[in-house]
This record gives sequence, C-alpha cells and structure tokens, in this order.
Amino acid sequence: MLRFHFPIVIIDEDYRSENTSGLGIRALAQAIEREGFEVLGVTSYGDLSSFAQQQSRASAFILSIDDEEFKDGPDLDPAVLSLRKFIEEIRFKNADIPIYLYGETRTSQHIPNDILRELHGFIHMFEDTPEFVARHIIREAKSYLDGLAPPFFKALMDYAQDGSYSWHCPGHSGGVAFLKSPVGQMFHQFFGENMLRADVCNAVEELGQLLDHTGPVAQSERNAARIFNADHCFFVTNGTSTSNKMVWHHTVAPGDVVVVDRNCHKSILHSIIMTGAVPVFLAPTRNQYGIIGPIPESEFSPEAIRAKIAANPLLKGVDPDAVKPRILTLTQSTYDGVLYNTETIKAKLDGWIDTIHFDEAWLPHAAFHKFYGAYHAMGKNRPRPKEAMVYATQSTHKLLAGLSQASQVLVQDAQNQKLDRHLFNEAYLMHTSTSPQYAIIASCDVAAAMMEPPGGTALVEESLAEAMDFRRAMRKVEKDYGQDWWFTVWGPEKLADQGIGRQEDWVLEANATWHGFGNLATGFNMLDPIKSTLITPGLDMSGKFAPTGIPASIVTKFLAEHGVVVEKTGLYSFFIMFTIGITKGRWNTLLTALQQFKDDYDKNAPLWRILPDFVAAHPTYERMGLRDLSQSIHEAYAKGDIARLTTEMYLSNLDPAMKPADAYARIAHRDTERVSIDELEGRITTSLLTPYPPGIPLLIPGERFNRKIVEYLKFARDFNKRFPGFHTDVHGLVEQDGEAYVDCVKAE
Repeated sequence: MLRFHFPIVIIDEDYRSENTSGLGIRALAQAIEREGFEVLGVTSYGDLSSFAQQQSRASAFILSIDDEEFKDGPDLDPAVLSLRKFIEEIRFKNADIPIYLYGETRTSQHIPNDILRELHGFIHMFEDTPEFVARHIIREAKSYLDGLAPPFFKALMDYAQDGSYSWHCPGHSGGVAFLKSPVGQMFHQFFGENMLRADVCNAVEELGQLLDHTGPVAQSERNAARIFNADHCFFVTNGTSTSNKMVWHHTVAPGDVVVVDRNCHKSILHSIIMTGAVPVFLAPTRNQYGIIGPIPESEFSPEAIRAKIAANPLLKGVDPDAVKPRILTLTQSTYDGVLYNTETIKAKLDGWIDTIHFDEAWLPHAAFHKFYGAYHAMGKNRPRPKEAMVYATQSTHKLLAGLSQASQVLVQDAQNQKLDRHLFNEAYLMHTSTSPQYAIIASCDVAAAMMEPPGGTALVEESLAEAMDFRRAMRKVEKDYGQDWWFTVWGPEKLADQGIGRQEDWVLEANATWHGFGNLATGFNMLDPIKSTLITPGLDMSGKFAPTGIPASIVTKFLAEHGVVVEKTGLYSFFIMFTIGITKGRWNTLLTALQQFKDDYDKNAPLWRILPDFVAAHPTYERMGLRDLSQSIHEAYAKGDIARLTTEMYLSNLDPAMKPADAYARIAHRDTERVSIDELEGRITTSLLTPYPPGIPLLIPGERFNRKIVEYLKFARDFNKRFPGFHTDVHGLVEQDGEAYVDCVKAE
C-alpha cells in the first residue's frame, strides 16, 4: 500500500509537561501512533500564519483548551483569540480537514460559536480511553485523506500499487527494464518506483481512456469543468500549442476568414496554415519599452473588422458584408500581463462570430479570485452569449501545478448552441498522442482539484500578495537609494500600502504615462499584478536613450549565474511571474541578487570574476568590466536606435501576398529559394520569422518583407557578430557559411 505522510498535529502547551494535562495528551498521542498514524506534537502556535501552512501536510488537528484560558472570558482571553485566528488561517485554505478541541472540564457552551462551527469534535480528557478517542480521530482523518485524490489520480494510484504484471507497453514494464542496466538503475533511483509503475499504456481499462474520454479520465474532466466554470473540459498532454490546434481544426475549414490577434502564439499561426484559413489581423498597441499592449476596443466592432476584410488583398473582390468570420482568437493575457474584459468582447461579437477563443495559456488562475472580475474567459454567474461558443485554452503547467505540457481546453456552450463532443473529439484525436503520458493526465487532474475553493482562492491570493510585497520592496529599495539608479517594476504609480489592494488600481486608464499605450477605452484592460516586468536603466518611455544604460540581457545572464532564471528578456526589461509556487524566499533572493548586480556594476567588477561560466564560453570578454560591457551594448543599441526600429517594425503595415497555407505548401513542393538578408525586401516568406525576445512572429508564410523588417535583421546580424553570447535569436533565419538567409517563395 502506498504510504503518505500526513501526521495528526497536536498543539498543546502542556505537550511536554509532567502535569496531568501533559500526561493525558501524550497518552492520546501514543494511542494514535499505535494505530499506525504519525503524530506531530508542539507546544504553541508560534507564527500563526506560518504554522497554518501545515494544513497541506496534516490529516487532522487537535488543539488544546483548558480552564486557565477563560479567566477573562472566552471572547477576551488572548489564548482564545489565538485559537480563533489559527482556525481562521486553516479554514482560509482548507474547509475539510478535521479540527478537534481538547480540554479538561470546559464544554461547548464555553466556546464562541464561530469556533464551534468549524470543529469536528470536542474531546474531554479522561471521559473515554485514549484508544477509543484515537480510533475516532483516525477514522475522521482517514475519511478526509480518502476524499483528497480526484478521480483519475486515485485510479492511477490504485493501479500502480495493485501488483499486476505488465504485458503491455511501455517496454520498461513498470520500471523493471531499467533495473537491468547501470544507467537504468540510476534513472530508476532518480525518478522512483511510483512514477515508473504509473507510466502505463492506454490499454489499462480501469483507468479509462483519454482518447474517448471515458472512465476515471472522464470523471476528472467533468470535475475540472465544474471547477473552472466550464461546460466541458478536455485534458491535453502536449501543451496549449496542441490545445489551440484542436480548437481550430474543429472550427475552421479551408478558405474561412478568421480574426486573429497579431500578438498571438505561433501555434495559432500554425493553425492558420494547417486549416487553410485567410487571416484578418487585429494589431495591438506597443510602448517604447517593447512591451506589447492591448488591441484597442474599437478594433473589435464588426464595422472595424469588415473594414479590414475589405482592405485585405487576399479577399479582393469579396463583399465584406457577406463574410462571417469563423473564429476570433485573442491572447489573454499578453506576455506582460495585459488582460481584456471578455464580457465586452462577447457582447460586441455575439451573433456575428460563432466561436470566440481566448488563448489563456498564461491565465488559468484568474477564475479563482474576485480580483480578476470579468477579465478572464469564463466566470461563475456570468451571462452566456446567445450564439457564440466560448473556448479557453489553458496551460495548467505555466501558472498552476501541472507538469510540463499539461494543458486543457475549456468550452462554454451558448444559449442557442451546444458543443457536439463527438465532432470535437475528431479534432482532438487528430492532434493528441495515442500513447499519452499518464503522469501528465494525473497532474491535470490534481492541478484542477487544487484550485477547488477555498484552497484555490487562497493560493491565488497568496500569489497576488507576494507579487504586491515584491513591488513594494523594490520601491522601498529605490527610495533608499535616492538619486542613485535602481530597477523599476512596470506598473501603476499607486500601490496599496498593504495587501492586494483594489482591482481598479490595476485597470489601464486612458493616456496614463506609466503604460504608454495611449487612449485606451475605460475599463477594457487591466494589468495582472503577478506578471512583473522589471525595467533596467538606459531607455525611457519615449524611446530616448540615456547617456548610460544597462541592457537587460546582461542583468539576466548575471542572475542566471547566481541561480535566478527569468521568464523573458527584452532590450531594457525582463519578466518574472509570481505563480502559486513562488515564495518569499525566492523573490527576496531575486532582490538581493539585483542589489549584488548593482554593487558589481558600480565597481565595474571584472567579468572573469562575476560571470565565470559566461566568460569561459566567450573569452573575448575576459578583460572587460561589468559597466564597460553594459555601456558597449547600450551604445550599440542607441546607435541603431533599436527601440524605435523595433516599435516601427512591429507596427508597420504588412503585405499579405499569398494565403499562408499556399506559401507554406511551397516547402513540401521544394519550390523555395534561400535569400540573403540584403536581398529580402519585397520577397515572400514561406515560414514564420520570429525574433526572441519577444517571441512574437514578425511575418507568417505568404507575407512580404518590408524595409523596416530588413533593417532590423541587418542590425541583428551585425550585433550578433560584434557581441557573441548576447545574440538576438531569430527563428526562421538559416545560418550558412557565416551568413543569414530566409527561405522564400521561389521568384517567378
């Protein structure tokens, strides 16, 4: 049988005393241990907030209360106030864990009702034998633990421990094959018995089928749909890139007109290619820091979209009034955390576009806290669109607790239209593996169960609170440094003095200088506080370069060598996320590492000492100091006016010359040619061209290179040669013989 470590926690100030009370509570603890349960005994609550974290590792709590703790009356006594506070901390996260009070003579009439209602029982010392009381408590603890595991995870654990011989794939047969080889032994010891026993084939009937959504898999998907406020949920084991393709292949056919956020993930662009659709793009705003902002609200009106249809060269001769787009796909949230009011978008497009798809890869947490309001796809007690089906694709591995590649498709039926699950499953089968990884399925199941309120709400609130504390700490350091330089965290000028503050503080107001996105519609966008973009010195919001500066790539290389790895690096910004796994220790470590960077920069510390791994890979920097290197790259950026160039490049008009699918098909027919950067202007690309950072495609198959894009590629080419190790990675460029090329449609 699998053994889990969930001790019964006893908190009694007499736990180690030799008085009557101490003897009694230890006798109970010993009786519990004789029944096979672990006991953790402590003498005080200590830090209430920290100790309440034990709720995730405990199977029950026994809290003592005795006669002396009522001398001032139960409503005034400090001990009772501490008891009340502790129970509140437990119940904030966990509504089900058993809590018992343990006393000598006091009864429930002496306990305030708000405490009583949270209890599973009141134990009177010496009224029953310790053995009887222990069995009663253990029964409740076992019942609690038995109810923790959601359906699929429970079935998988049961299968892994039942001792069945495996005659099906995978070939390691529950890990046995690894035991026959030294390196296999190492692998087995590293990952462990349970993971390998749980790595099974889809032929195991008692686990159900992911491919046709039956058995425990189906139960878990229904459970997740309920938790996430959806009508349907489909677990996906190869990422939200695949989830997006499933939605598209169910919805879009060749020649269909589709409306797409230009700031979309490349999987959406792959979906355009695969389905043979004709895209009409909605252009987002952008500030001079390179941070991508929202698409203006006015762009979502049918009239504005029809105007784009009329102007699209690929739809020449088509009556825009006769076109009904098949799908709208919107990135929610943007990489830097900008959100849309989804109810506004649904109201604008319901009845005209049948499918509204929110790519919420970075937003699965928003459904679990009132702070986010209507700034996510599906909320409880919100009106359904009359005609439009609403899809949300979410990466539960990004901000929740799923394993890598864990994703899900959520679907909300319209009032007048419901999902045909059998037809959707045809698209699902097209893109899922017939050999799914069962640990990933289990993590989808558990990640959803963890978000069940109140636990999920508490986890999100902790993320928000940690993010706010980090922002306040960064501002405190900035204030302490006075006129000296420091890093800033991009966001609204006003922060709550404590706690998470108000939602309205994070709504993007029109023409606010801090965001730089111009005249935004009231209430249409907000910034998610857990997405933190740090700005380094050297560039202001107008795009003007200061005399000195610190490019972000240098900071993030420094952080990496100090054990801090960030999510994304821009020119003068880098990005971190406060997921439900981030702790005070982690963000304080980041803050101290930034202070160390400042000290080393101010001293112009030699790179060989502070970046030894980097210098070993790139000896050309061995004799440079940190400030010298920063200034060299900063001056190169300023000379190339790179902030203005990248902004103009991403906001420039793009010229679609061919349907994306037709241009991409030239690859299969080998009807392409490799064109050097200097000769690219006017040529038609056959593949995506995607600079990292920020990872947003510049061009998709069928579009022509314009002058701004070619200028940028020339800058990147020259910069990469001058500063090895800091190169701009552009997916779609082909390096040959020291030169860079792009595969284009062969010239006629």
